[in-house]
Amino acid sequence: METTLIYSVPFGCSFASIAALEWSGLPYRLARVEAREPASKQHPAFLAINPLSQTPALLTHAGAPLLESMAILLHLAARAPHKGLGFAQGTPAYDRLNSVLSFLHTTFHAAFMPAFQASRAAPDDTRAAIWREMAIEKVNKSLAHLERLLAGRAWLASETAPSIADAYLAATARWAEPLQLASLADYPHVARVLAALEQDSGIRFTHAIEDGLPATSQGGFLGHLALDQLALPAG
Repeated sequence: METTLIYSVPFGCSFASIAALEWSGLPYRLARVEAREPASKQHPAFLAINPLSQTPALLTHAGAPLLESMAILLHLAARAPHKGLGFAQGTPAYDRLNSVLSFLHTTFHAAFMPAFQASRAAPDDTRAAIWREMAIEKVNKSLAHLERLLAGRAWLASETAPSIADAYLAATARWAEPLQLASLADYPHVARVLAALEQDSGIRFTHAIEDGLPATSQGGFLGHLALDQLALPAG
């Protein structure tokens, strides 16, 4: 049984898991959830896999559900050790990867939440301006930390190729400018890595998938499944 990833659009953090799957070379399928369509998020098959109706959600090759971006990314790296997406446990490289990925998954991702909350607020909700100020402060503080982490380095956790941490950076840092929270030009190391990622075939493939455009896989992509076609976990 091949792996199946449930991802959401638009601009979901599941972007990272699609890119990691493409880099891994593992056989996989995708199932799409439209985040702005409540019926899609409440589909019975999706809820059977993740009752929280959050993406990404993975059905592993063994048919078991695996939830949360960090767990999914580490799982994929471990299943494709020859691809260099992660590192052996107990090594300094693994510790750095875990630290950086944890920062991205918690602190950096969470920094955007007040801005998302503000975007959903009623026009007369005076809290929206406060939420945006909070997001601006938190996002810029996080970008400054990432700038320090990338000084003198080609990638966040590796010197030779992008890892799962870089995939998650690509998925989340792209929110900063559209939400008018930060200018990436103020963080040249971050901007450099993001620009390099945008030239990567796996990242370009992932953008095409999100945008619903023809996408040519150089990995193991086997096509999309409708939510009705998902093989539900036993029990």
